[in-house]
Amino acid sequence: MRLSVVVPCFNEERGIERLHAALVAVLPDITEDFEVLLVDDGSRDGTLPAMRRVCVSDPRFRYIALSRNFGKEAAMLAGLTHATGDAVAIMDADLQHPPELLSQMIELLGSGYDQVIARRTRQGEAPVRRGLSRLYYRVINKVVDVELEDGVGDFRVLSRRAVRALLSLGEYNRFSKGLFSWIGFDTATVDYENVQREQGESKWTLRKLLNYGIDGVVSFNNKPLRAAIYLGGLVTLLSFAYAGWVVVDSLVSGVEVPGYATTMLGVAGLGGLQLLFLGVIGEYLGRIYYETKRRPHYLVKESSNGVDGPAAVLLGRKDDLVSRFEREFDSAPDVGGPQVVTRRPGTNLNWETSDGPGAPLLGEGSHP
Repeated sequence: MRLSVVVPCFNEERGIERLHAALVAVLPDITEDFEVLLVDDGSRDGTLPAMRRVCVSDPRFRYIALSRNFGKEAAMLAGLTHATGDAVAIMDADLQHPPELLSQMIELLGSGYDQVIARRTRQGEAPVRRGLSRLYYRVINKVVDVELEDGVGDFRVLSRRAVRALLSLGEYNRFSKGLFSWIGFDTATVDYENVQREQGESKWTLRKLLNYGIDGVVSFNNKPLRAAIYLGGLVTLLSFAYAGWVVVDSLVSGVEVPGYATTMLGVAGLGGLQLLFLGVIGEYLGRIYYETKRRPHYLVKESSNGVDGPAAVLLGRKDDLVSRFEREFDSAPDVGGPQVVTRRPGTNLNWETSDGPGAPLLGEGSHP
């Protein structure tokens, strides 16, 4: 069984050598047929040169450099797309995901599971962060359509069938925790203790954590939109009830209700609710806007195999790209029918014959 290990990296210059040493100490005992795919997500330090050095010294390591910082979701997708293994592991570069756990995870995968996920115990985490994380998962599992498990991140091993399922999901706004759960398949869980980062610093700022939390809420349900309907109906009923009470109280007791405070309270409260739910609607509309653009999830600037995909045009390699296309086109089977080159929205460049589409020629999504 061939094993691929996908490692997204962002500003990990000081950790690449340690990562290489840690993986080389573990992977040969699991299988001799393995590859490690390092994905540079637009790092601003010396991460990419460090990757080049490692890949030159050890051909079992490959790298992909994205043209800018597209985010960890895009980096993971790039790694999964280019991985060639029968089993694909995903782990972080900071070694907070212990490589020693891979042996047990691969063994479980071989016993019939399609996903083996690593779940960290939150021992050693700051009490505030631990409490907020647990609260978040309790709340989000009440509103989303998939189950998200506390302590489960991206550290997992996937079968080729599970990888194909993930790659078939073409949405632009990807929330991998939800996607891993959505595809289903038989899943096993392995627990491990939280490991502190030895070098560098966490890339997860408070703003990124909040945005990630919002992604989790809106990516797998439309309940916030329905909540707007329910709450709007409730506020309307309460408004009619209050208006009726004011009329009855004035007729029965002759008490004149002061209007200024009541009016201001009602306007402020309803205005706040309207702004809140306009924001919710805007979030969904924004996601639809990005989905309809059909932009690629990432562009590859450089890789172990040279310049790759659409980025070749951006790097002034248009002639090379055209030559590659011409070679592929000339090698297409002669089926006797007309042959046309097509570019479907959001897909790779394909050659197509009268008998149907052929294999993708170019683009970041094609499997090696």
